[in-house]
Amino acid sequence: MFKRRDRLPVWQTVLHALWPRGGWKRAALYVKHRLRRLPDTPRKISRGIMAGVFTTFTPFYGLHFVVAALVAFILRGNIMAALLGTFFGNPLTYVPIGVVSLNLGHWMLGTEIRGEVDENIFGKFLRAGEDFFWNAWYALRGIPVDWTATQIFWNDIFFPWLVGGLIPGIFTGIAAYTVSLPLIEAYQRRRRGALKKKLDEIRRKAAARAAEKAAAKGAKGEKPGQGAS
Repeated sequence: MFKRRDRLPVWQTVLHALWPRGGWKRAALYVKHRLRRLPDTPRKISRGIMAGVFTTFTPFYGLHFVVAALVAFILRGNIMAALLGTFFGNPLTYVPIGVVSLNLGHWMLGTEIRGEVDENIFGKFLRAGEDFFWNAWYALRGIPVDWTATQIFWNDIFFPWLVGGLIPGIFTGIAAYTVSLPLIEAYQRRRRGALKKKLDEIRRKAAARAAEKAAAKGAKGEKPGQGAS
């Protein structure tokens, strides 16, 4: 029902993923607007943002929404804010996040990645995905499976990324919480003040109309000659 009638070409789909139609500035403004208008306390919203930002430093690509919602639930944060917070991870930030997390993870584990980090991340992700696909097909047909690419992906990418992403993820998440909390508190105070002012204005106008109607009824209720001495 909600699918496009004219499907976009693959190159346009990729282009929109790398650069939204309205630009990243408009996308960021949209996320900020949605975060501000969430019906929850500033602390719960900020904890949700922290959960979403932290999740972008994990290697669970394709499951970031699920992981962010789970982390927000554990932290008692706003789940919708956590989902919006995952927009911190985008095609412009994934490569530096991956490079930092992988290098830090291998350093912490005392291991080394084979080849250049930024040249191997996506290739090893792809080959591990191919492993899962073809091995599932081979298993159904009774053909022996080979998990070499998956093992390389686990040792070189996934586990080091998971370990190395914890520290920058926690620090960046705390920074996001620290920045967003006073901003959301100020916005909600200003919005409450604006709503109160608008409500007072509506009440004032309603009272004025009621007084006018009462005066009109009183004038119509006077008999001719009434009030003459």
